[in-house]
Amino acid sequence: MTSGCNKLDIYDWLVDMDLPSNYKPFDIVEVRFKGSRKEFFVNTDNIYLEMGEMVAVEPNTGGYDIGHVSLTGELVRLQLKKNNVKPEDVVKKIYRKVNENDVAKYNIAKDLEWETMHRARNLALELGLSMKISDVDYQGDKTKATFYYTAEGRVDFRELIKRMAEAFRIRIEMRQIGMRQEASRLGGIGSCGRELCCSTWLTDFKTVSTSAARYQNLSLNTLKLAGQCGKLKCCLNYELDSYMDALKDIPNHIDRIETQSGFAYLQKTDIFKKTMWFSYPHAESWIPLPASKVKEFAEINSQGKKVQDLVSPEKNEEPKVAIPDYENVVGQDSLTRLDDKNRRKKKKKPKKKGPSDNPQAQQRTPLENRPRPRPENNQAKQNNQKAANEGSENNEDAAKKQQRRRPNNRNRKPNNNRNQEGNSEG
Repeated sequence: MTSGCNKLDIYDWLVDMDLPSNYKPFDIVEVRFKGSRKEFFVNTDNIYLEMGEMVAVEPNTGGYDIGHVSLTGELVRLQLKKNNVKPEDVVKKIYRKVNENDVAKYNIAKDLEWETMHRARNLALELGLSMKISDVDYQGDKTKATFYYTAEGRVDFRELIKRMAEAFRIRIEMRQIGMRQEASRLGGIGSCGRELCCSTWLTDFKTVSTSAARYQNLSLNTLKLAGQCGKLKCCLNYELDSYMDALKDIPNHIDRIETQSGFAYLQKTDIFKKTMWFSYPHAESWIPLPASKVKEFAEINSQGKKVQDLVSPEKNEEPKVAIPDYENVVGQDSLTRLDDKNRRKKKKKPKKKGPSDNPQAQQRTPLENRPRPRPENNQAKQNNQKAANEGSENNEDAAKKQQRRRPNNRNRKPNNNRNQEGNSEG
């Protein structure tokens, strides 16, 4: 199994639905094991099982095996139909849910698989067998091991089985698999950057031929078309049907067109745009033609007539991009917009020359526009203002006192008048 998407996991979309009161649950359960192996077992004792639980089941030979429940209920009936298995053919039983001793023995058996595989490979090299042991699968009760190997032909491994039985003291089963099954069991990363399809979700392996690459106009490069298994990639078949439908409108076996200036040869075909490019010998430019036009030219040539010279269509003016009515207020046009702001902040702005730097400008500058000296601090400014207020108050008091002392000549009458009045009275 791979650490990513597991192809053996199934989504039970009926798990949250209420079942009828008189519903009898389906008694067949799907159980998964290591690798791509899944089997069906009968739940004869009607044990309540949920997805992911470990159960002890009946193997092909004696003892018991341990696996994980992958599916229960009515969806198992659909899986049986999909795999062309009849419910009557399912004979193996589920014994019980595992206990602590079963889990401990199962973990010990799984820890021995890596060491056992390398020892078996060394034994095969000593015997000179042309085979590759790719994986080992221990049974849950640690009494049997299945060795999966790949080979080009038949291999006589009877002596190998004897030596492995003496070394491991268990029952041994040898099973030959193909290159794709080996890649499915081991897993890996493909050239697309994702996990292999065969190790995640692909269960049935269909044959892939080089014609699938030809129909899709792919270069026949074995390094690019082959997967990690050494065979052609399974993904070549994914889009083959759509290409086959598009090729119905494109004429076949038309490599050249005879014109009055000579033969124009086919250079390129765009299947989905239904466009074919032709060019004359020793010409730099290619002339695009629709597939329907190429069919007409081919019929004219079949009658023994020549076609007029191929002319490249006039280039249409580029369509004007419509300006949207909205404004981009979020500011997601540029991914480096914040970096630009920081760069602007870091740039030092040049100092502007003041009047002090230029003596001529200082003479021309009027007095009202000259910069005034700033106070050193707020405290000094407050002290100056306070002193100014006190000085103004003192000046006002002094002016009042002086006004009181000064005689008022306007309201005062002259002494001459008083003397005249006194004389008249006498």
